[in-house]
Amino acid sequence: MNVNKKGTGFMPTFVWEGTDAAGQKKKGEMEAKSAEDVQMRLRHMKIEAATVKKKALPGFKMPDLFSGVSVKELVIFTRQFATMIDAGLPLVQCLEILGSQNPNPFFKKTIYAIKGDVESGSTFADALKKHPKIFDALFVNLVAAGEIGGVLDTILNRLAIFIEKNLKVIKKVKGAMVYPAIILSVVALSTIVMLVWVVPTFQKMFENFGGELPAATQFVVNLSGFFQRNFHYIIGGIIAFIWGARAFYKSTWGRAIWDRTMIKAPLFGPVIQKAAVAKFTRTLGTMISSGVPLLDALDIVAKAAGNKTVEESIYYVREKISEGRNMAEPLIEAKVFPSMVCQMIAVGEAVGALDVMLNKIADFYEEEVDEAVTALTTMIEPAMMLIVAVILGGMLIAMYMPIFSLAGNVKTN
Repeated sequence: MNVNKKGTGFMPTFVWEGTDAAGQKKKGEMEAKSAEDVQMRLRHMKIEAATVKKKALPGFKMPDLFSGVSVKELVIFTRQFATMIDAGLPLVQCLEILGSQNPNPFFKKTIYAIKGDVESGSTFADALKKHPKIFDALFVNLVAAGEIGGVLDTILNRLAIFIEKNLKVIKKVKGAMVYPAIILSVVALSTIVMLVWVVPTFQKMFENFGGELPAATQFVVNLSGFFQRNFHYIIGGIIAFIWGARAFYKSTWGRAIWDRTMIKAPLFGPVIQKAAVAKFTRTLGTMISSGVPLLDALDIVAKAAGNKTVEESIYYVREKISEGRNMAEPLIEAKVFPSMVCQMIAVGEAVGALDVMLNKIADFYEEEVDEAVTALTTMIEPAMMLIVAVILGGMLIAMYMPIFSLAGNVKTN
């Protein structure tokens, strides 16, 4: 029996590509126990295999259980890639090693797809561009600059450092905002539980006491009754509000209003502004030092700003630079970045070290974000505790007031 005959079904089919002794490209299919067997047979046929892949079976395809790549995974991939390139390994071999060792099925599949594109003649940057959910415009453009300049390992190391520092700033800002949101959510949930289940129990007990309830207790009882009678309307209103808020935030004009409000907010505004400055200067400094033209870099930085107000300001600066002006003056006119930042950028432009100055500003403002978040947390914690005490503590005291009054009457009698 010929085991290499297609369609026998005893062994998996492999699709292979390679070159023969004359340098001609060859490809075909072969049934074998493993890819190693295919490579061995091809060597006997004097064909050097480039790729050997198991042929996908027709029919139902299971969906990917995991279809995302974390920032940590991207940093590890970037650092390992830089180390291999620096050690002199060919690009395709680096991708093969990183793909085979990656534990994330989705990322593994993406790396092999990139490897296939590179083998087909695409540049590494063009291959990355096909996967925007993992590799954004900043990543792709820096890699393109690294390929052109022959410093891909240096660029990849810069990218890994940039991603790590950017993630640190984002975590700090999110942490400052998430903490009060969690506390307020817990307070709201606890209040609902008390109004729906706890207060009615006390109310039945109060009815047996007779007499008039204290004003605070009566208010809580009335609030509980209103909540129970209109529970469905209240929940529906909350859902409608959340849906409306999401739609508002996703709209262009709504996002612009929200971002403008947040960056000027009394407590969170300074933190958001400092984080925006750190991200802007770090991103732009990394791109300029990597050889990306200033106008292209500003376009990418604007898209990655994450804040509509900052994005509009960067586009304004880009427009003015394209008209022949320097960078510092339009930044001052935009009135988004602190004057100190604009002055330092002006100095960097004057001495021809804009990238160095931008990275120094980024270092300074990343520390400023740390300090601002620490100060904000110090201010918020007692405020949150006070809110919890006033709402939940006030309701509990109101519920126990009739019991205290009854106990006092018993002692008097």
